[in-house]
Amino acid sequence: MARPNTQKQRRSELIEATLQAGSAHGLRSLSLTDVAKRAGLTRGALLYYFDDLDSLLVEAHRAGTERYCDLRDEAVAAQSSYAAKLRTAIDAGLPSGPDDTLMRLLYEFDFMTGTSALHDELVQKMYLRQFATYRAILGDGHAAGEFTVRGDIDQAAMNLVALEDAYGLHIVGGNSLITVDAARTAMLGFCEQIGCGVTEDAAAERD
Repeated sequence: MARPNTQKQRRSELIEATLQAGSAHGLRSLSLTDVAKRAGLTRGALLYYFDDLDSLLVEAHRAGTERYCDLRDEAVAAQSSYAAKLRTAIDAGLPSGPDDTLMRLLYEFDFMTGTSALHDELVQKMYLRQFATYRAILGDGHAAGEFTVRGDIDQAAMNLVALEDAYGLHIVGGNSLITVDAARTAMLGFCEQIGCGVTEDAAAERD
């Protein structure tokens, strides 16, 4: 039996191998053999650490969600102004392009909603993380007087999450009519419309 620390490390490696194999093969056609090959293990050895492919996919889904949300929140926290925080949240929330493997994989995980209560829970948790990021920036920025949010702040945060997800899905889906720059510009425009000046020009004027 593997020692606890060794077992934890091996499980982490298998989760990473699942994310990589899922990006390469797609979740719908992914098999335990694909993951085992990526990890350099036999299929039987993989089953020592996870009961089946579904349990491995749940952990990969959890890891991918946490990685996406944690990295964004760290980038947002590093900014000093609320306008910069909001721009950073939008930039980090959109895919880098059609070949953004992690984002494409997270959208694939979204399509697994309804197949497992755990996947449903993880999709909801990601939404709540997205919502909390935007809600905190809008609310704190409004309280600090940097923003003057028009309308309900919770609804504004919901709309930003919806825009982020909708544009992101088009981008990773290869819709050439919606580029990363176009999506970013549209989301920044929405922010301006609700009373959150986030353009670089507006930030420079305040400075």
